[in-house]
Amino acid sequence: MTAFLTLVRYKKRHIYFALCAMALHRIPLWINPLIRFHKTLGCGQGDTFSKKADWQQYGLLAVTDEDFSNGDLDEISAKEIQKRVYGSFVTKWWRFFGCETYTIMLQPIEGHGLWDGKTAFGELPPKTEYSGPLGVLTRATIRQNKSNRFWEHVEAVSNQMRLSPGYLFSVGVGETPWLRQATFSVWNSKEEMKSFAYRSVHHADVVVKTRKEKWYKEDMFVRFRIIARWGTLRGRDPLALLFASPA
Repeated sequence: MTAFLTLVRYKKRHIYFALCAMALHRIPLWINPLIRFHKTLGCGQGDTFSKKADWQQYGLLAVTDEDFSNGDLDEISAKEIQKRVYGSFVTKWWRFFGCETYTIMLQPIEGHGLWDGKTAFGELPPKTEYSGPLGVLTRATIRQNKSNRFWEHVEAVSNQMRLSPGYLFSVGVGETPWLRQATFSVWNSKEEMKSFAYRSVHHADVVVKTRKEKWYKEDMFVRFRIIARWGTLRGRDPLALLFASPA
């Protein structure tokens, strides 16, 4: 199984077409028999959960049962795989509007929870022996009467995450403003990610409160091995250090 997360930045003058794409791009994904699960996503300002939308940036997530994790991928072959998964309509749309795109190809390895009632990334074990660099997807459907409690804790957790050893990159995405939110983050190692998740004061406090006060209708937590990446985001490769050859 392989997952693809692409972040797409539009020029300001093309924001209307970016919003149209949120609906239109669902069609080729829906009819593609290769795809088992997909989402078109908005992005928040900053790099994690946010009430404020970034109208220029969007996300596209697709999950396929095919395994593309074997062998090294150059940028040309990677883009051919992306075209096969997303379809030519989507990839030509991005080129036509001069979008900047950044794609991360992922192998789901651990996780639990549901997304819209589905095991979006298949049946996964809660833990494995993998300990290297990894991506982490945390998403939830927030109960409306608990949204204020959720949002009043977000900033402290986000600030602590950015300063944590091993943190490399993150982005906040969502299906619906305020209530259906997700964060995808990348860490240098599982141990450093777990140190933030379970030992940092603000995050540990939020984990306890979410369970005790039942903030979520539905939630999901998935860890991924990062297979490849290509493109740029805001003119740079956020994971350049992760893929840099040792000196």
